[in-house]
Amino acid sequence: MSVALCATSHSPLIGLNDPAPEIRIEVEGALDQAREFVREFNPDLVVIFAPDHYNGFFYDMMPPFCIGAAATSVGDYGLPTGELSVDKAAAYDISAAVLEAGVDVAVSEDMQVDHGFVQPLLFLFETLQSVPVVPIFINCVAAPLGPASRSRRLGAAVGSALKKMDRRVLVVGSGGLSHDPPVPRMEDAPAEMVQRLLLRGRNPSAEQRATREDKTVRAARQYASGATDFRELNPEWDREVLRALAEGDFARIDEQTNDWFVREGGHSSHEIRTWIAAYAALAAQGPYSMRSSYYRPIKEWFAGFATTTAHTDPTSSVTAALSTEGAAR
Repeated sequence: MSVALCATSHSPLIGLNDPAPEIRIEVEGALDQAREFVREFNPDLVVIFAPDHYNGFFYDMMPPFCIGAAATSVGDYGLPTGELSVDKAAAYDISAAVLEAGVDVAVSEDMQVDHGFVQPLLFLFETLQSVPVVPIFINCVAAPLGPASRSRRLGAAVGSALKKMDRRVLVVGSGGLSHDPPVPRMEDAPAEMVQRLLLRGRNPSAEQRATREDKTVRAARQYASGATDFRELNPEWDREVLRALAEGDFARIDEQTNDWFVREGGHSSHEIRTWIAAYAALAAQGPYSMRSSYYRPIKEWFAGFATTTAHTDPTSSVTAALSTEGAAR
């Protein structure tokens, strides 16, 4: 059994509203480094923690966590549609272990996933079927949210389950860092939007999806030009989060209040929960070290964009204090 990690930001605006060519080349260089790390590790299973943006999960029944025993890409923002190569047996083994550890998690036999899952897989692999996966959804946008520390407990429970597998497992965290794009919120949504946030928003027509996505692209262009009131990115906060994860000091970030995340990083900064879970899963194996870390604030993508890789390392002093107890805090 061996476990490695790649955590990365995602953005549906990649390829649709790009920054200057030299910045895009810089990002591709960081992703190339991550791809090489993954090729050398040669995983035979990927466990990916990712959010959803009201494409697969809705307010008809919004779980805090859900493990997919089968999953299909909805193909938003021009990404490919189709089934992910989900390892059903591994998904059920992990689900059972997580529940046994006292962390409540739903299981889906028909999970629909969007760019939050699909982009990182395509960053690292040629297709959605290149390697068996277990997709794990973490609610990062639909209030009310539990404390971020529950994502650490989820990750620790998943990591404990991975210890029992004789496999090379790549753990992926997808999301963050500071960003506050125009994702709708139930508490201040108009009546028409409320209906979309319920199950009625599932499977929109091609025209409906194109209209929504065009609004996001136009908002990003306005944001990058400085012409809107969207919250600024917070590079200082982003770098503090990256340092905490590199040092295994999860409590420095995940024991903060939800209001702290919004205040410092914007409403969608809650996506850092996926990184917390992924790093906690890695830390459950023992000491680890971060092998690479790239960061740049990119307004064109509405994101503090980062990509990191890490691996278990017996010589490292980074040993996180993890527990699955009190998961319902």
